Amino acid sequence: MASQRGEGETTATPLEPADRERARAIPEAAVARLAVYLRVLSGMADQGVTAVSSEELSQAAGVNAAKLRKDLSYIGSYGTRGVGYDVEVLVSHIERILGLTRNHSVAVVGIGNLGHALANYGGFPGRGFPVTALFDVDPDLIGIPVGGIPVNHIDEITAVCLEREVSIGVIATPPPAAQSVCDRLVSAGVQCILNFAPVVLQVPDNVEVRKVDLAVEMQILSFHVARRADEAASVSDGNGLGVDGMVIRP
Repeated sequence: MASQRGEGETTATPLEPADRERARAIPEAAVARLAVYLRVLSGMADQGVTAVSSEELSQAAGVNAAKLRKDLSYIGSYGTRGVGYDVEVLVSHIERILGLTRNHSVAVVGIGNLGHALANYGGFPGRGFPVTALFDVDPDLIGIPVGGIPVNHIDEITAVCLEREVSIGVIATPPPAAQSVCDRLVSAGVQCILNFAPVVLQVPDNVEVRKVDLAVEMQILSFHVARRADEAASVSDGNGLGVDGMVIRP
Protein backbone atom coordinates (compact mmCIF):
# COMPACT_ATOMS: atom_id res chain seq x y z
CA MET A 1 0.00 0.00 0.00
CA ALA A 2 1.16 3.57 -0.66
CA SER A 3 1.55 5.95 2.24
CA GLN A 4 0.21 9.50 2.11
CA ARG A 5 2.54 12.43 1.59
CA GLY A 6 0.98 15.84 1.26
CA GLU A 7 -2.23 16.77 -0.49
CA GLY A 8 -3.17 14.22 -3.09
CA GLU A 9 0.37 12.80 -3.30
CA THR A 10 1.60 9.35 -2.39
CA THR A 11 4.96 7.78 -1.92
CA ALA A 12 5.59 4.15 -2.69
CA THR A 13 6.35 1.56 -0.07
CA PRO A 14 9.73 0.06 -1.09
CA LEU A 15 9.61 -3.38 -2.66
CA GLU A 16 10.30 -6.32 -0.41
CA PRO A 17 13.66 -8.02 -1.14
CA ALA A 18 11.93 -10.97 -2.84
CA ASP A 19 9.86 -8.65 -5.06
CA ARG A 20 12.96 -6.60 -5.86
CA GLU A 21 14.78 -9.70 -7.07
CA ARG A 22 11.76 -10.75 -9.12
CA ALA A 23 11.56 -7.31 -10.76
CA ARG A 24 15.22 -7.45 -11.77
CA ALA A 25 14.71 -10.83 -13.42
CA ILE A 26 11.75 -9.82 -15.61
CA PRO A 27 12.64 -9.54 -19.33
CA GLU A 28 11.77 -6.27 -21.07
CA ALA A 29 9.20 -7.93 -23.34
CA ALA A 30 7.46 -9.46 -20.32
CA VAL A 31 7.25 -6.04 -18.64
CA ALA A 32 5.32 -4.73 -21.64
CA ARG A 33 2.94 -7.69 -21.47
CA LEU A 34 2.42 -7.22 -17.72
CA ALA A 35 1.16 -3.72 -18.48
CA VAL A 36 -1.33 -5.21 -20.94
CA TYR A 37 -2.47 -7.80 -18.39
CA LEU A 38 -2.97 -5.03 -15.85
CA ARG A 39 -5.19 -3.08 -18.24
CA VAL A 40 -7.29 -6.17 -18.97
CA LEU A 41 -7.53 -7.17 -15.31
CA SER A 42 -8.51 -3.65 -14.25
CA GLY A 43 -11.33 -3.76 -16.77
CA MET A 44 -12.46 -7.11 -15.42
CA ALA A 45 -12.37 -5.81 -11.84
CA ASP A 46 -14.53 -2.86 -12.88
CA GLN A 47 -17.07 -5.37 -14.21
CA GLY A 48 -17.13 -7.30 -10.93
CA VAL A 49 -15.04 -10.27 -12.07
CA THR A 50 -13.26 -11.82 -9.09
CA ALA A 51 -11.39 -14.74 -10.65
CA VAL A 52 -10.03 -15.47 -14.12
CA SER A 53 -8.40 -18.49 -15.72
CA SER A 54 -5.14 -18.26 -17.62
CA GLU A 55 -7.00 -19.15 -20.82
CA GLU A 56 -9.54 -16.35 -20.33
CA LEU A 57 -6.88 -13.78 -19.44
CA SER A 58 -4.54 -14.80 -22.26
CA GLN A 59 -7.35 -14.59 -24.81
CA ALA A 60 -8.37 -11.13 -23.59
CA ALA A 61 -4.71 -9.97 -23.66
CA GLY A 62 -3.96 -11.48 -27.05
CA VAL A 63 -1.18 -13.87 -25.96
CA ASN A 64 -0.99 -17.64 -25.58
CA ALA A 65 -1.74 -19.13 -22.17
CA ALA A 66 1.71 -20.68 -21.70
CA LYS A 67 3.44 -17.32 -22.22
CA LEU A 68 1.01 -15.64 -19.82
CA ARG A 69 1.68 -18.22 -17.11
CA LYS A 70 5.41 -17.75 -17.60
CA ASP A 71 5.07 -13.96 -17.36
CA LEU A 72 3.04 -14.18 -14.17
CA SER A 73 5.54 -16.60 -12.64
CA TYR A 74 8.06 -13.73 -12.71
CA ILE A 75 5.99 -11.88 -10.13
CA GLY A 76 5.24 -14.96 -8.03
CA SER A 77 1.62 -15.40 -9.10
CA TYR A 78 0.96 -18.99 -10.08
CA GLY A 79 -2.81 -19.19 -9.74
CA THR A 80 -4.87 -22.01 -8.27
CA ARG A 81 -5.73 -25.14 -10.25
CA GLY A 82 -9.40 -25.24 -11.02
CA VAL A 83 -9.93 -21.67 -9.83
CA GLY A 84 -7.49 -19.51 -11.75
CA TYR A 85 -6.16 -16.16 -10.59
CA ASP A 86 -7.71 -13.86 -8.01
CA VAL A 87 -8.21 -10.66 -10.04
CA GLU A 88 -7.79 -8.22 -7.15
CA VAL A 89 -4.65 -9.93 -5.86
CA LEU A 90 -3.13 -10.15 -9.33
CA VAL A 91 -3.80 -6.47 -9.99
CA SER A 92 -2.06 -5.63 -6.71
CA HIS A 93 0.97 -7.80 -7.58
CA ILE A 94 1.41 -6.29 -11.03
CA GLU A 95 0.94 -2.72 -9.80
CA ARG A 96 3.59 -3.24 -7.15
CA ILE A 97 6.11 -4.75 -9.57
CA LEU A 98 5.48 -1.99 -12.14
CA GLY A 99 5.92 0.71 -9.50
CA LEU A 100 2.33 1.88 -9.74
CA THR A 101 1.70 2.16 -6.01
CA ARG A 102 2.35 5.90 -6.30
CA ASN A 103 1.60 8.65 -8.79
CA HIS A 104 4.32 9.59 -11.28
CA SER A 105 4.28 13.27 -12.13
CA VAL A 106 4.63 13.80 -15.89
CA ALA A 107 5.95 16.75 -17.90
CA VAL A 108 5.20 17.16 -21.61
CA VAL A 109 7.62 19.23 -23.68
CA GLY A 110 6.44 20.44 -27.08
CA ILE A 111 2.81 21.51 -27.15
CA GLY A 112 2.07 21.01 -30.81
CA ASN A 113 -0.69 18.71 -32.05
CA LEU A 114 0.77 15.65 -30.31
CA GLY A 115 1.62 17.55 -27.14
CA HIS A 116 -1.91 18.98 -26.97
CA ALA A 117 -3.37 15.49 -27.35
CA LEU A 118 -1.14 14.10 -24.59
CA ALA A 119 -1.87 17.01 -22.24
CA ASN A 120 -5.61 16.58 -22.72
CA TYR A 121 -5.69 12.79 -22.49
CA GLY A 122 -7.86 11.89 -19.53
CA GLY A 123 -6.55 8.34 -19.17
CA PHE A 124 -3.19 9.27 -17.67
CA PRO A 125 -4.28 10.50 -14.21
CA GLY A 126 -6.50 7.48 -13.59
CA ARG A 127 -3.53 5.18 -14.20
CA GLY A 128 -1.22 7.08 -11.89
CA PHE A 129 0.42 9.42 -14.41
CA PRO A 130 -0.93 12.94 -13.84
CA VAL A 131 0.46 15.53 -16.25
CA THR A 132 1.68 18.35 -14.00
CA ALA A 133 3.88 20.48 -16.28
CA LEU A 134 3.85 21.63 -19.91
CA PHE A 135 6.62 23.40 -21.83
CA ASP A 136 7.07 25.07 -25.21
CA VAL A 137 8.99 27.93 -26.87
CA ASP A 138 6.07 29.54 -28.71
CA PRO A 139 5.39 32.90 -27.01
CA ASP A 140 1.72 32.61 -27.98
CA LEU A 141 1.44 29.46 -25.84
CA ILE A 142 3.29 30.58 -22.74
CA GLY A 143 0.85 31.00 -19.85
CA ILE A 144 -2.05 29.51 -21.82
CA PRO A 145 -3.73 26.56 -20.03
CA VAL A 146 -3.80 23.29 -21.92
CA GLY A 147 -5.73 20.56 -20.19
CA GLY A 148 -5.99 22.92 -17.22
CA ILE A 149 -2.19 23.39 -16.90
CA PRO A 150 -0.48 26.66 -17.96
CA VAL A 151 2.34 26.24 -20.45
CA ASN A 152 5.81 27.26 -19.24
CA HIS A 153 8.81 28.22 -21.37
CA ILE A 154 11.38 25.47 -21.84
CA ASP A 155 13.93 27.65 -20.04
CA GLU A 156 11.94 26.87 -16.89
CA ILE A 157 12.13 23.08 -17.26
CA THR A 158 14.70 22.52 -14.54
CA ALA A 159 13.08 24.75 -11.93
CA VAL A 160 9.49 23.65 -12.58
CA CYS A 161 10.28 19.93 -12.79
CA LEU A 162 12.21 20.08 -9.52
CA GLU A 163 9.39 21.99 -7.83
CA ARG A 164 6.69 19.60 -9.06
CA GLU A 165 8.80 16.47 -8.54
CA VAL A 166 8.44 15.33 -12.14
CA SER A 167 9.61 11.75 -12.59
CA ILE A 168 8.66 11.16 -16.24
CA GLY A 169 9.36 13.51 -19.14
CA VAL A 170 7.63 13.26 -22.51
CA ILE A 171 9.43 14.81 -25.49
CA ALA A 172 7.14 15.79 -28.37
CA THR A 173 9.37 18.43 -29.96
CA PRO A 174 10.84 18.71 -33.46
CA PRO A 175 13.99 16.56 -33.79
CA PRO A 176 16.57 19.38 -33.55
CA ALA A 177 15.30 20.41 -30.10
CA ALA A 178 14.98 16.95 -28.58
CA GLN A 179 18.51 16.49 -27.19
CA SER A 180 18.58 19.93 -25.57
CA VAL A 181 15.20 19.28 -23.97
CA CYS A 182 16.39 15.89 -22.81
CA ASP A 183 19.45 17.44 -21.18
CA ARG A 184 17.24 19.92 -19.31
CA LEU A 185 14.96 17.15 -18.07
CA VAL A 186 17.93 15.10 -16.89
CA SER A 187 19.36 18.12 -15.08
CA ALA A 188 16.06 18.34 -13.19
CA GLY A 189 16.46 14.77 -11.97
CA VAL A 190 14.05 13.17 -14.45
CA GLN A 191 15.20 9.59 -14.95
CA CYS A 192 12.49 8.27 -17.28
CA ILE A 193 11.86 9.80 -20.70
CA LEU A 194 9.30 8.93 -23.37
CA ASN A 195 10.65 10.25 -26.66
CA PHE A 196 8.39 10.86 -29.68
CA ALA A 197 11.08 12.75 -31.63
CA PRO A 198 12.73 10.61 -34.35
CA VAL A 199 16.24 10.95 -32.90
CA VAL A 200 18.46 8.85 -30.65
CA LEU A 201 18.97 10.62 -27.34
CA GLN A 202 22.24 10.53 -25.44
CA VAL A 203 21.57 10.07 -21.73
CA PRO A 204 23.44 8.92 -18.62
CA ASP A 205 23.29 5.23 -17.69
CA ASN A 206 20.80 5.91 -14.91
CA VAL A 207 18.21 7.41 -17.30
CA GLU A 208 15.69 5.16 -19.06
CA VAL A 209 14.48 6.24 -22.51
CA ARG A 210 11.55 4.71 -24.39
CA LYS A 211 11.36 5.74 -28.04
CA VAL A 212 8.05 5.93 -29.89
CA ASP A 213 8.51 6.39 -33.64
CA LEU A 214 5.12 6.27 -35.33
CA ALA A 215 6.69 6.15 -38.83
CA VAL A 216 8.68 3.05 -37.87
CA GLU A 217 5.53 1.42 -36.49
CA MET A 218 3.76 2.12 -39.79
CA GLN A 219 6.68 0.59 -41.70
CA ILE A 220 6.46 -2.54 -39.56
CA LEU A 221 2.74 -2.78 -40.29
CA SER A 222 3.51 -2.31 -43.99
CA PHE A 223 5.87 -5.29 -43.81
CA HIS A 224 3.14 -7.48 -42.32
CA VAL A 225 0.62 -6.34 -44.95
CA ALA A 226 3.10 -7.14 -47.73
CA ARG A 227 3.99 -10.52 -46.21
CA ARG A 228 0.35 -11.54 -45.90
CA ALA A 229 -0.29 -10.45 -49.46
CA ASP A 230 2.63 -12.60 -50.62
CA GLU A 231 1.36 -15.56 -48.60
CA ALA A 232 -2.11 -15.15 -50.07
CA ALA A 233 -0.61 -15.05 -53.56
CA SER A 234 1.39 -18.20 -52.84
CA VAL A 235 -1.73 -20.00 -51.62
CA SER A 236 -3.58 -18.95 -54.77
CA ASP A 237 -0.76 -20.25 -56.94
CA GLY A 238 -0.75 -23.50 -54.98
CA ASN A 239 -4.49 -23.92 -55.63
CA GLY A 240 -3.82 -24.13 -59.31
CA LEU A 241 -4.33 -20.50 -60.28
CA GLY A 242 -1.84 -19.23 -62.85
CA VAL A 243 -1.26 -15.89 -64.46
CA ASP A 244 -4.37 -13.75 -64.84
CA GLY A 245 -6.39 -16.32 -62.91
CA MET A 246 -6.15 -19.03 -65.61
CA VAL A 247 -6.72 -22.54 -64.27
CA ILE A 248 -3.72 -24.80 -64.81
CA ARG A 249 -4.57 -28.49 -65.18
CA PRO A 250 -1.97 -31.12 -64.27
